[in-house]
Amino acid sequence: IGFIDHPSNDGGWLVTKKGAIYTKAPAQFFGSLGAIALNAPIAAFLPTPTGNGYWLFTTTGRVFPFGDALSFGDLRSLRLNGAVLDSIPTPSGRGYYMVAADGGIFASGYARFAGSMGGSRLNAPVQSLVPDPDGSGYWLVASDGGVFAFNAPFRGSTGSLKLNAPVTGMVPYGDGYLMVATDGGAFNFSN
Repeated sequence: IGFIDHPSNDGGWLVTKKGAIYTKAPAQFFGSLGAIALNAPIAAFLPTPTGNGYWLFTTTGRVFPFGDALSFGDLRSLRLNGAVLDSIPTPSGRGYYMVAADGGIFASGYARFAGSMGGSRLNAPVQSLVPDPDGSGYWLVASDGGVFAFNAPFRGSTGSLKLNAPVTGMVPYGDGYLMVATDGGAFNFSN
């Protein structure tokens, strides 16, 4: 799935869709799923706030904690309407959110559910979930650049624009967010 930075912004983990993990110091290896046959690929990798552990999330919502990562449950018992695409931890590391392609949000541990697009008709699939700066809400972004705000201020979107390439992700920035498209286009909706 790519290279994920260590919380110190030095080193990190290279993670494959099969759950194999390779480290670059100071990131440490706490275990992997590389030798285990999974029935679904890895959708997300999250380091804990300390950097002394991490979670692996599959597209079916299974969660595998390693190191100081705690398990707050998974979605094995649920029938999902869309594959899990992304996950984010709470700032304390004592919970996490999972987002599915249909806009469904699943909150575990101390993560607070603020709403979702699950069951709504979307123009494009949801790609990512981003917490707002105060941690009380979050934004969802779809591949057409549409943004859905839940207990977070709406800062704008590209949902009404014709994009050259689909949006693949979003990151928090200032009092809002930045979006990036597959062609490298970046869109700033913040101060």
